[in-house]
Amino acid sequence: MNGTDDAEGPDGARATRDGTRGTRDGAHGGRGARALALRPLTARSIVLSTLLGHHPPALPARALVRVGELFGIAEGTVRVALSRMVAAGDLAQTADGSYGLTARLLERQARQDDSRAPRTRDWRGEWEIAVVTAERRAAADRGALRHAMAALRLAELREGTWLRPANLLRPRPPVVTEQCTLLTGAPDGDPAELAAALWDLDGWAARARALTAAADAAAEAGDPARRFTVSAAVLRHLLADPLLPPALLPGDWPGAALRVRYDAFEADLRAVLRRHTAPD
Repeated sequence: MNGTDDAEGPDGARATRDGTRGTRDGAHGGRGARALALRPLTARSIVLSTLLGHHPPALPARALVRVGELFGIAEGTVRVALSRMVAAGDLAQTADGSYGLTARLLERQARQDDSRAPRTRDWRGEWEIAVVTAERRAAADRGALRHAMAALRLAELREGTWLRPANLLRPRPPVVTEQCTLLTGAPDGDPAELAAALWDLDGWAARARALTAAADAAAEAGDPARRFTVSAAVLRHLLADPLLPPALLPGDWPGAALRVRYDAFEADLRAVLRRHTAPD
């Protein structure tokens, strides 16, 4: 399954201009499910999570209804959700009557796939630096740039200056190249200290461990709905992993372990879902 929060942000990044930490949803929470603030199941979240987990991301209505029923959502509720999601531009109906993700959510699916299996290169100490040099930017342009920087996993050192270690392989969208001058450099000081100032690494790690414990508890209880909500929360958290080089991470970093846990977790859920999405 896959996370469905559309208003996502760089959960692991600090709000560096005021020095405060920018985690949310109880990122420091090792104090049980309440601290994790898991989101309840809805017809919309079930439909989106199911489609985001399928390649290609399109299924007939009857298959999505079956998935909803698996989690106690009535057929009528799922069909109403499908209609509303089409009206909102989240889904589109294909020629054969199936429902598929629209472009915005296809982009999210690609980022989710990257967060689970990031494309990296050997890090040699260099950092990506993006400095905003475009003038007279509209509010929409500023917002689009901030969203793109979060997706690229850059952190904001100060207003208009974004950076990260140059260890990731991914294209830069036009919104970045049109508004920024791109540089490559390295800090004079300790790069690990700089990374710790830009990202709340302790907070991200604490939440990762709490999610792992929640996944274990849900599996032990045999609770499909609970496993679904934990799975979605895990993937949202992986989207916030800054994906730093190992040399810049604290010891016992749980990122790789959480990915392995998620892969095994999702494989179990996929086996169940296949039985409920198979054609008649």
